[in-house]
Amino acid sequence: MARAARERREQERATPRRARSRRPRRQSGQSTVEFALMVPFLALLLLTVVQVGLLVRTRVLVTHAAREAVRSAAVGEADGEVRSAALASADLDPRRLHVLVRRGGGTATVELTYVEATDVPVVGPLVGEATFEARATMRLEQ
Repeated sequence: MARAARERREQERATPRRARSRRPRRQSGQSTVEFALMVPFLALLLLTVVQVGLLVRTRVLVTHAAREAVRSAAVGEADGEVRSAALASADLDPRRLHVLVRRGGGTATVELTYVEATDVPVVGPLVGEATFEARATMRLEQ
């Protein structure tokens, strides 16, 4: 057994280094080229994930704003104060927020519509503006 190992070592020493390499020389940069081809797709995927995350965040903010606004409407505040309550509860652009307040039948209903600009580079212009709507109803407090 020792003799076979010794013969193998001698054969490896006699073989030139290039021939011992696992990869042929012409494939030495293949991984780098494949990585360079994949980078744009990975960047686009990352930007898409960021844009979707921002849109989900906006959806949650609009829902929260509707709940706060209907609470304000249920305690009898004026429509202007209801809109202010919606804006104060969430980080929303006042120019893009539309609030509709209805009271009747012992309940208050607030409907919010918010148009979100998608401004993530490359992906934002492909998506366009997103419109979010939320509605909340609560009994009037007397």
